[in-house]
Amino acid sequence: MNPDAWIKKYKSIVVEGPIGVGKTSLTSKIADRYQLTTVLENAGENPFLKKFYTDNEKYALPTQLFFLFQRLDQLIELTQADLFETNLISDFMLEKDTIFAGITLSELEMSLYRKIYENQSSQICNPDLVIYLQADPGTLVERIKKRGIIMERDISMEYIVNLSNAYNKFFYSYEKSPVLIVNTTHLDPINNSDDFESLMNQLKLFKGRRAFFNAI
Repeated sequence: MNPDAWIKKYKSIVVEGPIGVGKTSLTSKIADRYQLTTVLENAGENPFLKKFYTDNEKYALPTQLFFLFQRLDQLIELTQADLFETNLISDFMLEKDTIFAGITLSELEMSLYRKIYENQSSQICNPDLVIYLQADPGTLVERIKKRGIIMERDISMEYIVNLSNAYNKFFYSYEKSPVLIVNTTHLDPINNSDDFESLMNQLKLFKGRRAFFNAI
């Protein structure tokens, strides 16, 4: 039997985590390894994002609503398509929008957002596996600076701390899909082949609904 055949049992895999944690790079690397179809978010299409990073309060709602409808369009299209013979891996899940909304929107804005979200989200299926990548805020800030995206240069440490905390709170109680929680503070599966193989081995051994991988 092909030693990599185990991954085929997961028809839909999601790699999630806060800004800078490496989810898109890992998604692409896993897809290349196992010949999976990728579904990637495209933050660059959001016309409000650059403005949001310079004026969070003013542009939070339009930024969040654009992302919500963009991701809904992508996921609904996949849900309706004939993809039973295709295994997918994505670098986002719809619930991530509620994480960001919770730390950026005012109470009134969140009320409006929640009504829209709840009206639309029932159309989306849950993934078969979630790989949640986490790292300490300092590591996330270093990675954000290293990748050098201009509109991200003004992201504050406070925002990253709040976002990281919100992600941790969400995923430690998430029960809709099996979750492998991976601490990448001292793990580099993108650039270190040994770390990548260690992570793939953890996925191969993964059973049940929740497990933790913390390389030290």
